[in-house]
Amino acid sequence: MKNLDGTGLKRLHRDWRRRTEADVALLLDSVQTPYNVGAILRTAAAYRVAHLWLAGATADPTHAKVAKTALGTGRYLDWTATEDPAEAVAAVRAAGYGLVGVELADGAVPIHGASLPERTCLAVGHEDRGLCDAVLDAADAVVFIPQLGRVGSLNVATATGIALYEVHRRHW
Repeated sequence: MKNLDGTGLKRLHRDWRRRTEADVALLLDSVQTPYNVGAILRTAAAYRVAHLWLAGATADPTHAKVAKTALGTGRYLDWTATEDPAEAVAAVRAAGYGLVGVELADGAVPIHGASLPERTCLAVGHEDRGLCDAVLDAADAVVFIPQLGRVGSLNVATATGIALYEVHRRHW
């Protein structure tokens, strides 16, 4: 076994793109740390996220630290920014997505056991406070990522990557 070269990588990824029909979007609710937003952008581009809604105090994709972490992948993404999270929720609904909050909250179910809409928009929140009430209350479902260690929560960019993988895994 050996590492894939550039051509091998392109073939591998092309094969997976053909297998994947999932329509997934993201809503970032006041994800303030530019490095987290950049990491989410890079992961979103890798998982072919259809659209990003950036709500509240979310760092802008054009911010220098966001762009540095995203490594130019922002150019592959469509995004809309709004200060009002309720406005972002309305836009998600208007685009035909079901809203799924990724949050450690009462009543949340493990993501692997949740019933997800055909067109899913995952909502992730602020690094410390999580999703605001407007987004949490509007969610069709609230899911969490089970953790086995003694750490109480994941970094928002890491949680977003795991959640995106799980949504796509179901379609594979």
